[in-house]
Amino acid sequence: MSFGRPPTFQSFVVTPPERGSFPLDHDGECKQFMTTYLNCLKANKSETQICRPQSKAYLECRMANGLMERDSWDNLGLGDVPDLPGTPVPVHASTDASKQEEKKPS
Repeated sequence: MSFGRPPTFQSFVVTPPERGSFPLDHDGECKQFMTTYLNCLKANKSETQICRPQSKAYLECRMANGLMERDSWDNLGLGDVPDLPGTPVPVHASTDASKQEEKKPS
């Protein structure tokens, strides 16, 4: 018996979130994209459908900067949304030209 406290539950098991956790943007790497998205929502009376390109740009920034795990746009529900101009290029991505320059002998 327990007096003055809730009974203990022997079968209580802590489970991680379904999508996992991701770090906060302490350095403000994606603040511009977040602000653009929030301004879009404000200007459109919180109509998220209109602001989907801004949402996609924000999530791309987070994935490019390692603030969330990379996932396909279809899984995120944004597979049919076109990219906005100025969407960040992932940090780990490199072009074929830069690879060739690295391999050139000095």
